[in-house]
Amino acid sequence: MASWSAAAARVEAPVARLRPRPRPVSRPVNPLRSGVTWIVVLAALLGGIVALNVAVLQLNVRLSSLSRERVSLRSDNAMLQSQLSSAAAVPRIQSLAHRRLGLVPATDTTYVELGH
Repeated sequence: MASWSAAAARVEAPVARLRPRPRPVSRPVNPLRSGVTWIVVLAALLGGIVALNVAVLQLNVRLSSLSRERVSLRSDNAMLQSQLSSAAAVPRIQSLAHRRLGLVPATDTTYVELGH
C-alpha cells in the first residue's frame, strides 16, 4: 500500500497552471517623456550654440580685417595730408611761379591813393 499511497499522492497533487497574464492596457505615450525627444532637443540646442559661435568667430575675423584696413587708410591719409601741406608751402609756390610764369617778388611797395 505504500506504493499505492505514493501514487495517489502524485495523482492528487494539484498541477500548477499558469494563469494567462492580462494584456497591458495600451496608453498613449507623452512625447515629452520620451528620452529620444530630449536627445533631439538637446542636440538642436547644442547645434544652435555651435552655429552662434561660428557666426561670432566670422564677425571677429571680419572686424580684425577692417581694423587693419582702417589703420592702413589712416596712414595713407596722413601721408596725403603731408604731401598737401608741402605742396601748398609758400617757398614752393614762389619757385613754381618764377620757373613757369617768370614772376618775381616785388622789391618795393607802391600805394595808389584814390580821391575822396
